Amino acid sequence: MTEQTPFQPAHPPETTLRISAPLREVDPNEHFQAIPVRPAKKRRRWGAGCWLVSLPGLGLLAVLLLYFFAPLRTNILILGIDRAPDGSAMGRSDTNILLSINPLQPDIKMLSIPRDLWVNIPGVGENRINTAHFFAEIDQPGSGPRATLETVRVNFGLDVPYFVRLRFDSVQPIVEAMGGITIELEQPTAGYPPGRHTLNGEQALAFARNRTGTDDFYRMAQGQLLFKAAFRQMLNPASWSRLPAVTAAALESVDTNLPVWLWPRLGLALLRAGPDGIDNRTLDREMVTPFTTSGGANVLLPNWERINPLLQEMFGR
Repeated sequence: MTEQTPFQPAHPPETTLRISAPLREVDPNEHFQAIPVRPAKKRRRWGAGCWLVSLPGLGLLAVLLLYFFAPLRTNILILGIDRAPDGSAMGRSDTNILLSINPLQPDIKMLSIPRDLWVNIPGVGENRINTAHFFAEIDQPGSGPRATLETVRVNFGLDVPYFVRLRFDSVQPIVEAMGGITIELEQPTAGYPPGRHTLNGEQALAFARNRTGTDDFYRMAQGQLLFKAAFRQMLNPASWSRLPAVTAAALESVDTNLPVWLWPRLGLALLRAGPDGIDNRTLDREMVTPFTTSGGANVLLPNWERINPLLQEMFGR
């Protein structure tokens, strides 16, 4: 009977442990160096140093808020010059609009002044308010807006440091760049029946100038109506693609001393107010007295007892 040997695999299993060196006994008196353990990181808290780092950002935010919303009223005189010789500004300011903007609310005021208002023009004497620009331009080209601003200050007691001057004939290319302007009439105006009308550049200019069967008070109202209609139209996203062309047309015929750094501030205030947020008024018939001068000119004498309360209400004078 043959002796059977136990089965042995040709290769030992992978889990077989081989010890190549003999184990040594541990000496109880032997000292071992402890492995240092790093303490867990603590969550960083915002301390005084962190706040100091963020102060520049907070300061910038405060400056921006003050810039856009601080209750600093800005007064601007809008001048519309009509029939000036080519290449000059020697025309009368047939449109005179006081525009006042307070960005905080926002509060937008617009007051139209009749061109025939009889006032004291510094260095000239008594005459129509629209001649202040004309006489100054004849004497020194480019001085018309400053002379009109000074005339407003002397007679109305308002500090108006800025002006925007445009020629009436510039209305046509601006409206053409807008693709026409749509107006809503509640009553017959300038030869148009009540309802909605879209005017091209030539029609818009005629509408602004028209005084057929009316007087300068109607003309002032028509000018304000066109202004608000244009404002409302350009707020419509469908018109935004025309903004570059409109801006280019306006810059061709508009000049101003309004600093560029004020444009975003005032623009945001106008956008927030919208066309319906503008308080637009005119010096009405009750605030003036028709008068014929010794030279036969028909003018309007100001009734300051009625005008001054309006100035106080609108501009806080």
